[in-house]
This record gives sequence, C-alpha cells and structure tokens, in this order.
Amino acid sequence: MSNSNNSGSSNKVNVPEARQALDQFKYEVANEIGVPLKQGYNGDLTSAQNGYVGGYMVKKMIEAQEKQMANKTGNQ
Repeated sequence: MSNSNNSGSSNKVNVPEARQALDQFKYEVANEIGVPLKQGYNGDLTSAQNGYVGGYMVKKMIEAQEKQMANKTGNQ
C-alpha cells in the first residue's frame, strides 16, 4: 500500500532511536551546504535544494561507513 501523503510522516526510520540524530544531521548538512533549512515549514525551498540535502546526507553516511570498514580491515 502506497502512502501519497507528503507531510513527512511517510519517511520511515528503520531504527527509531536514530530519528533525533538523523534530524540533527539533516540540519548540520543543510547548514554546511548553504541550504536554509529550518524546523517546521520548508515549502519555500526548491525540490533541488531538498534533494541536495538528502543526497549529501547519503554521501556523508557512505563515507563514514567506508572509513569504519577500512578501520576494521586495517586493525585485523
């Protein structure tokens, strides 16, 4: 069943305990790349700006995981 509601409630966090950290990370990334993301309504932002925040979050998470994997491999 597809949820067509775009209120943000359709975003699923697989580890609910991580929601607060992910929200904080989102605002840090937006600030880092110069996107004026704020708590609450952000309908004034373009889809490109929102997509850039999400894409950059993924990039940074992948980099962090790669570093963690490299450290595990290098410590054996």
